[in-house]
Amino acid sequence: MRLEKKSFSSPDEVRPMSGKGQVEILNVGDGVVGKATFEPGWRWSEHVKPLAGTDSCQAAHVGYVLSGHQKVIMDDGTELDFGPGDVVAIPPGHDGEVVGDEPCVVLDFAGMEHYAKG
Repeated sequence: MRLEKKSFSSPDEVRPMSGKGQVEILNVGDGVVGKATFEPGWRWSEHVKPLAGTDSCQAAHVGYVLSGHQKVIMDDGTELDFGPGDVVAIPPGHDGEVVGDEPCVVLDFAGMEHYAKG
């Protein structure tokens, strides 16, 4: 690892999610930080599943919610709603959807290395 700084104003990569959002990627330090913007109407099973090729999201996420709201539904049926200011840990095996008419923007510090990558 080396001393460095990066900005989402010039991400290393941008990955679209079927017209319902995007993930901006920064490769920084020894890791990957993603800024995900999920537009109203976004649902993982509709907009990312075709890229992932799995029945549910198999990435583990640790993130901070900047704006908007989302609901995550685990494969076992457990649900969690979250919104601005929340820090979330989401294990593999889930679906997610935007709740409401505002984009949900999340900084994700884990699980974005291959997320929404076609």
